[in-house]
Amino acid sequence: MTFGCLPRRMAKQQKEVRDLQEGGYVVIDDAACKINAYSTAKPGKHGSAKARIEAKGVFDGKKRSLSQPVDAKIWVPIINRKQGQVVSVDGDDMQVMDLETYETMTMRVPDGADVSPDDEIEYLEMDDQRKIV
Repeated sequence: MTFGCLPRRMAKQQKEVRDLQEGGYVVIDDAACKINAYSTAKPGKHGSAKARIEAKGVFDGKKRSLSQPVDAKIWVPIINRKQGQVVSVDGDDMQVMDLETYETMTMRVPDGADVSPDDEIEYLEMDDQRKIV
């Protein structure tokens, strides 16, 4: 099974643009993004309604926008929300244990976050990318 022309195999599914909503996710420029704003413009004399999507990269924080007909197909990333427990903190890095699989991984401590061992955290995971919520 192939997934289009993305360089890495991102877990994703196809949806129609009209099914997207604010707070959901979408793939723009090969990056998983969270939708901040979604608006539609009524169809003109010749054509279909258009949707305008403003989004921010989940893992890189970049702002992106997209304008598509509402009946167009678009890729939506599959992002898992998981629970973890902080095992240790060392400078800007911390060891986190997944509470479901007991796998341990190293993650960056988010700016301004105050974490200490035994804290339970929530994080997003897509393929090999992880981000603390």
